[in-house]
Amino acid sequence: MDLSFVSQARRIAPCFRDRLKTGLTGHAAGSVGQGEKPASLNGKSETEGVPQHESREGLLRILIVEDDRRLARGMEASLSASGYAVDTITTGEEAIDVVTSEPYSTVILDLGLPDLDGLDVLRVLRRRSVTTPILILTARDAISDRIAGLDGGADDYLAKPFHPRELESRVRALIRRSQGTPDPVLRIGALTFDRSTRTVHLKNTVVELRRRELAVLETLMGRPGKVIGKDRLSAEVFNFSDAVAPNALEVYVGRLRRKLTPDGPAIRTIRGLGYMIDAG
Repeated sequence: MDLSFVSQARRIAPCFRDRLKTGLTGHAAGSVGQGEKPASLNGKSETEGVPQHESREGLLRILIVEDDRRLARGMEASLSASGYAVDTITTGEEAIDVVTSEPYSTVILDLGLPDLDGLDVLRVLRRRSVTTPILILTARDAISDRIAGLDGGADDYLAKPFHPRELESRVRALIRRSQGTPDPVLRIGALTFDRSTRTVHLKNTVVELRRRELAVLETLMGRPGKVIGKDRLSAEVFNFSDAVAPNALEVYVGRLRRKLTPDGPAIRTIRGLGYMIDAG
């Protein structure tokens, strides 16, 4: 069954809006460059809220901007099943607020939003120096609309209707390209992670991992030998609407350690900072 056409889209959770006010990473907003004249959309400065995000390297969070609730929910279910942390919103104004205050690996942006044209949202984000890969969804048949989207700063487009597997494939390609890792397979010693098939092998033996364990491992393997903060890892694993126990992340890391021992790379706890996987 095509997952794009099942269930209902969820409303934005109150905790989502609360976190929009502060930003998960707590980065300060940017400012207008010298000699630049801010443009505006609905009375807002184009450069207002320009994010100063940490690197997207290893980032696995996806934002869906789609007002068709059944379609949005289907995309969220499909991408979540592949191990991504997915947030869904329904308007252009919310998209501008969220993308300029939260780090994402990819934004999936519908052009037919209820409040703003998706092309206008795209242009605003690019004028605010948002470099996050953006995939536009469109039911518009005219080639001129697709050209306008790509020329306006989109990294890829997908015409409706589409199959979830094609969406997932395009998202994976955008993430690999933005992170400078075109090879879909991550490797550390005898451990391999095929991001296309979402399979992990250790010494040529399949390692059975659950969705959130896959998300943690992929994030760590994307930055071997580097410390990744607990907040960052939590953002990869949990959605804004998830009810998360204080030790939930530690539980997933502990499971991974047991499954990778003794032949896999060690996952180290860096007290007060986060976690790091050995580079091999």
